[in-house]
Amino acid sequence: MAQFDARDLLACYARGVFPMADAREDERVFLIDPERRGVIPLDGFHVARRLARTVRAEPFEVRVDTAFRAVVQACAAAKPGRTETWINHPIEDLYVRLHELGHAHTVECWTGGELVGGLYGVSLGGAFFGESMFSRARDASKVALVHLVARLIAGGYRLLDAQFMTGHLSQFGAVEISRADYRRRLASALPVEGDFQRAGGAGAGAGDTTDGLTGAAALQVISQAS
Repeated sequence: MAQFDARDLLACYARGVFPMADAREDERVFLIDPERRGVIPLDGFHVARRLARTVRAEPFEVRVDTAFRAVVQACAAAKPGRTETWINHPIEDLYVRLHELGHAHTVECWTGGELVGGLYGVSLGGAFFGESMFSRARDASKVALVHLVARLIAGGYRLLDAQFMTGHLSQFGAVEISRADYRRRLASALPVEGDFQRAGGAGAGAGDTTDGLTGAAALQVISQAS
């Protein structure tokens, strides 16, 4: 891994492959190029009524890029039904470096000064590659996802890559596509200049900043794009 750095990882994303590991304490990293890919169409993102009510109620303070390593570590932590993770220490360090380079971001949910949910991913051109999410409070990761999608739409992104299709993601309108279709969509998205900070306005993502979108505004952005 010493010769594989964050810019090499960006080049992998541009080719349509991404890293995984077998276990948290296993130092080996593998590059994955699945035959079938899960994506969330930004113009077809679905928010269930109950979740929409939760988003409007704003139960969390939503922040962006204020606790990147903490979010990655929370995503890597063991939980009931999952004792191992694909996020090992070399992968964690690579994503932290990508964040320092401005190519990896978090959307975080806080309450009472505690980080209770969130997600992180990689931004390249007009593509955002969702990596992982976690939740320590009901709906926290879902609220983070709604804010992420609103931010991507506002920033002009074309592709939200979810990597693998799951039943959990299907409730949001995720679909499974072929490798060839994915690469066509990726090739179309990469030349676009997506602006991850646009929704938050000037200074977003720097220091202790909130997301910049109220819950109602996030839902309105999504509704207008659908």
